[in-house]
Amino acid sequence: MSTERKLVTISIPPALLREAERAAERESRTKSEFFREALRFYLETAKQRLKSSRERLFSIIEQVQEKTRNTPPRRVRKMVHEAIAAARRTG
Repeated sequence: MSTERKLVTISIPPALLREAERAAERESRTKSEFFREALRFYLETAKQRLKSSRERLFSIIEQVQEKTRNTPPRRVRKMVHEAIAAARRTG
């Protein structure tokens, strides 16, 4: 990996920055080292996280299909829209 560096400015909520600073200090790292490693980890695990999300989605779809086997499609769509709306209100 190249030792060349580029300066990047980002904005982070204060509470998240304090948490990151404490974690960096616990690991005896600079903030730059900490954020580089966090970004590297995020990028390296992106495919696995996407695969895991898809697997969870397919599992949910299978459960819905099983529970709504004799339910008219229009009612299933309404139930799905209601569940999504409820999740958005709470999440």
